[in-house]
Amino acid sequence: MLGSNRDLGMLVELGEEVEDDSSVEAEYAAINSMLDHINSCLDHLVEKNKHLHARLQELLESNQQVCLEFQQQLGRAPRDASPWTPGNPQPGPNPVYLGQALAWALTT
Repeated sequence: MLGSNRDLGMLVELGEEVEDDSSVEAEYAAINSMLDHINSCLDHLVEKNKHLHARLQELLESNQQVCLEFQQQLGRAPRDASPWTPGNPQPGPNPVYLGQALAWALTT
């Protein structure tokens, strides 16, 4: 049996503290769950990015090969086989130019 209102007040405070602790734990659990979900979404995006990068690299290589074959069919050798850089643009129209620019962009 409680001896005074003071004892009753302590019990109420303890009850609030227990409720506060459980609500804080529930909030942490909800935050952890959201973070886990965000983490798995980010992992999925990383995998998609890797796949896209690989596909773009394949497309680039294929495009470069087609351009070289096209130039060979026309009886010309490529003007400059050196890699394209922003400071070293190729003069005039060159079908390999776009491929070189894309290759440079993917490797930097």
